[in-house]
Amino acid sequence: MHLLELELTVSYADKPPVLRDLALYVDEAEIVGLVGHSGCGKSSLACAILGLLHLKGGKLSGTIMWNGRELLSLKEREWLQLRGKEIAFVPQSPAASLNPALCLRTQLMEAWKLHAKTNRSVAQEAIRRALEDVSLPASDEFLARRPSEISVGQAQRVMIAMAILHRPSLLIADEPTSALDAVTQAEILDLFSDLNRKLGMSILFISHDLLSVYSLCHRIALVHQGEVVETGSPQDIFFRPVHPFTQRLISALPEIPSRHLPEPAFQ
Repeated sequence: MHLLELELTVSYADKPPVLRDLALYVDEAEIVGLVGHSGCGKSSLACAILGLLHLKGGKLSGTIMWNGRELLSLKEREWLQLRGKEIAFVPQSPAASLNPALCLRTQLMEAWKLHAKTNRSVAQEAIRRALEDVSLPASDEFLARRPSEISVGQAQRVMIAMAILHRPSLLIADEPTSALDAVTQAEILDLFSDLNRKLGMSILFISHDLLSVYSLCHRIALVHQGEVVETGSPQDIFFRPVHPFTQRLISALPEIPSRHLPEPAFQ
């Protein structure tokens, strides 16, 4: 049984479907890259998995199986128990997601309280552990800062720390490096790889950056015209592409990476 398995159709108002019977699965401790051009429905898929598509005016049909449990039949109170605890989310822009008026400690504490009614010392220990996991200091001085007082890279690490506070089984990362410079992008990719190895956390890594996906993911799924048109290992996708869309993407790259890849951590 897959950790996450879905087949979805997503549409907005009277427009043609953004996703049409899109089929995807993620196994335990696996990093899956979801790649497609802008507007192909990648973020809509993330919202659907998190039970948030209705907030964007979207409609969906199909199935989302989570550990053998159908999610589309959940009531909102059940989604609240699941979202952030079992399935967590890292957004594209930390600047737009963090509250500029609140210090980091307050925001991390609120994220903890959503799913745990424990005393302050337990919460502080969980926050310290999460910050260490993302290579940030857990000092009083750092936690007293507001988002405007830290770098964009640090802000993204704070968002990741919030996401892993409750040790979710699946992390959905939606274009998490697109707002970062090249050096910080590489650091965040290394961080996701470390979290996967150390915590056994599955990651659905949504991106348009094929080279980032190649360096991080165990398996890659290509989305075109609302469907997954090809799925395979990084080696297969880059060096043995089958679908014409995949072939066009690979041929458009300025450089092709080395054929050598480390063994996937989940195997």
